[in-house]
Amino acid sequence: MLYHFSEEPDIPIFEPRILYNQNNEPAKVWVIDAHHAPHYYFPRECPRVCVEAVESTTKADVETFFGMSCARRMIAIEAAWYERVRTGCVYRYSFDPTDFELFDANAGYYIATKTVVPVRIERMDDLVASILQEGIELRITPSLMPLKERIPASTVNFSMIRMRNARTEE
Repeated sequence: MLYHFSEEPDIPIFEPRILYNQNNEPAKVWVIDAHHAPHYYFPRECPRVCVEAVESTTKADVETFFGMSCARRMIAIEAAWYERVRTGCVYRYSFDPTDFELFDANAGYYIATKTVVPVRIERMDDLVASILQEGIELRITPSLMPLKERIPASTVNFSMIRMRNARTEE
């Protein structure tokens, strides 16, 4: 299955649309694979940094990002967002993968350029438990900026989502 996450409970069909940074590209429906789906177990506008140690990650980077943990995946959010994550819910829309093509394997993004219909809609209420059940460390920090600055020079796989909503001062 492929997934789309929304705070809206009743989207019957997904029409391709143009995102703010898709200059002169066709409209798309965006979905995510199962491995990367936990990156979206958050209210839409919540800024977050997702980090994963992979085969090519150096021992030094494993120590830097996971040194006090047996986890090899981590999602960090800012403390100001914790209550919204703790009490929030999202809806997981499931899609048949045959309607989509791979867009970015590293991020787990798939696209469709035609209208698609979800095969199932599930309400997810306990977002924190859902993240933890995936074996992912949830890190709460005052600011995501130290991670944002250090991660690009590292060997971990990462995704930074909704960073325009992150605190700019530490």
